[in-house]
Amino acid sequence: MKILVLGSGAREHSLIMALAKENAHTLYAAPGNAGTAEWAENVALDPTNKSVVAQIAKDLDVDLVVVGPEAPLVAGVADALKNENIPVFGPSHKAAAIEGSKSFAKDVMAAAGVPTGESETVADEATLVAALDRMGAPYVVKADGLAAGKGVLVTDDRQAAIDHAAYYLQDGTVVVEEFLDGPEVSLFFLSDGHTVVPLAPAQDYKRAFDGDQGPNTGGMGAYSPLPWLDDDFVELVTNTVARPTINELASRGVPFVGLLYCGLIVTAKGVRVIEFNARFGDPETQVVLARLTSDLAPLLLAAANGTLGEYEPPAFSDDVALTVVLASEGYPEKPITGRVITGLDDALAIPGVTVAHAATAHSDDGLIATGGRVLSVIATGTTFDSARKSAYDALQAITLEGGHYRLDIAQRVSDDHSG
Repeated sequence: MKILVLGSGAREHSLIMALAKENAHTLYAAPGNAGTAEWAENVALDPTNKSVVAQIAKDLDVDLVVVGPEAPLVAGVADALKNENIPVFGPSHKAAAIEGSKSFAKDVMAAAGVPTGESETVADEATLVAALDRMGAPYVVKADGLAAGKGVLVTDDRQAAIDHAAYYLQDGTVVVEEFLDGPEVSLFFLSDGHTVVPLAPAQDYKRAFDGDQGPNTGGMGAYSPLPWLDDDFVELVTNTVARPTINELASRGVPFVGLLYCGLIVTAKGVRVIEFNARFGDPETQVVLARLTSDLAPLLLAAANGTLGEYEPPAFSDDVALTVVLASEGYPEKPITGRVITGLDDALAIPGVTVAHAATAHSDDGLIATGGRVLSVIATGTTFDSARKSAYDALQAITLEGGHYRLDIAQRVSDDHSG
């Protein structure tokens, strides 16, 4: 099978590595990065340019396009590919609004009876302040549109909440939400527009620094499985969240084909949805795919072709997988890029370790960092202790001037389930 994966981050590198394991595909990454180039042919293009993507897919005669990031989906790349009869794993522009618009997602959830927190969409500062005062602290403010994982603020500081919202109100609306307390869970579902198939749950870490301190980021690490979840958790979310959401979208004439990311929180009153994404999450993809033992490509193609129900559900290893993100100095506010990365070969020599490139390129000086989140170091093991040791040993082997990473990824679950 010829497969084109759109995107250039660690998520796309992880997808390509998972597809490469099947030894049955010709792989392309567009635009890709230094890491994807080891497994696939990189194709230089703007993944949000619908006409260019469609033309390249035709020229390469691909059997499937997998859209990694959210921006191409919201831009309607999947629609352009479908118009050319090219199978695509990724929702249409209208269906991708489940991520592209927080207010649209809340409307869908309300209609489908999906459990979520109270919210209000506001368009001006007066309405914003009233909503903040009604919801109370801690204040939760979200940009209504895409914000690369940085549009959410949770704070006890009322003025900070107002200032955060004011930035996004310049160009649109913001959503003020009820604060929900409890552990967060990410659960992915494959969908062909009517059938939903769950993958394995994961937990990610959004804050930049240890102890969940610092600003929100695109994600600094993740782990899977989640031994503290109830045995019926996946079935519960399938029946109360994923299936009703997919059915509601279908009833509106916007069937969702692709990956429905359910960002969940386990509260004292039950599971609630924090957000939906319309694509694989990063960095959770790295750990979910590290545990996947089924072939991925047939499932993605079946979702694209509407035949997902004909396939056996995906299977996962009992092994632990975790990932720790190495970020550039200054990330997430003002990352310093262009610095040289060394030690990757030593890191990869550690058993159970793989590395997904997030923002890298080759230069005359060697491998360099080109963005905020640079590498995603992935480790698998039979226990949380062993996986954590491998991951952090690998990070010790890698050198990036000013680079930083969290030291507490999966620490609590490791302490609770050591041995």
